[in-house]
Amino acid sequence: MEKITTPHNDSLLTPNGDIDKKDLRRRDFLKFAGASAASLAILGLSSCKKDHDDNMDNGGKGLYFGSGDIAILNYAYALEQLEAAFYIQLVNNPYSGMTDMEKAFFTDIRDHEIAHREFFKVALGAKAISSLELNLSNINFSSRENVLATAKTFEDLGVSAYNGAGWLIKDPNYLLLAGKIVSVEARHAAWVRDMIDNGSFANQEVVDSNGLDVAKSPSVVLSAAAPFIKSKIDVSDLPTY
Repeated sequence: MEKITTPHNDSLLTPNGDIDKKDLRRRDFLKFAGASAASLAILGLSSCKKDHDDNMDNGGKGLYFGSGDIAILNYAYALEQLEAAFYIQLVNNPYSGMTDMEKAFFTDIRDHEIAHREFFKVALGAKAISSLELNLSNINFSSRENVLATAKTFEDLGVSAYNGAGWLIKDPNYLLLAGKIVSVEARHAAWVRDMIDNGSFANQEVVDSNGLDVAKSPSVVLSAAAPFIKSKIDVSDLPTY
């Protein structure tokens, strides 16, 4: 497998934006998860019995996310697939006039999202849903305004998704890891918002009067993400409220 090294991340990526799984397990995953025994417990998922064979289209209902914590992790994995695909296409096809600073930051964000995506894929193992078929055709990647507006939508949605699903997670180890990821997503959201409108990184749209970030239920988040996801999905057993 051909590998390329990006200047902003020491992870080894293939040309299509994938991370070499062997390298992820040995290096990036250990750094990402903190290498603690509690964090690594999530890897036990890969040896568990599947809820549905191959997590494939189950009786025409779509890709089955599973139930309980497994469903929530697949929910996060689906959102990370969407974000990673968006930033991969953006970095590969930068809009006219993209500055070196913007390119560097978008490349960093791309690498973070790929790491998040591959983290969930490796951690879920046999219980991971298949790669989603996505629809980014309505995004004008040649327009800085449209790209930033879309990035804002995805980042704000991602942060609110983690915030909204956190209390539904039963295993504290998974909650710890979700907290590590949402903090990175919030940094992305703050930068994108400031690029659009300086000083808007923590306005009333995303932070309430108590200083708390917005939280959205999985059903609300998936409804907002639906126009970008072509694959049929079965989230019938996904915890929500």
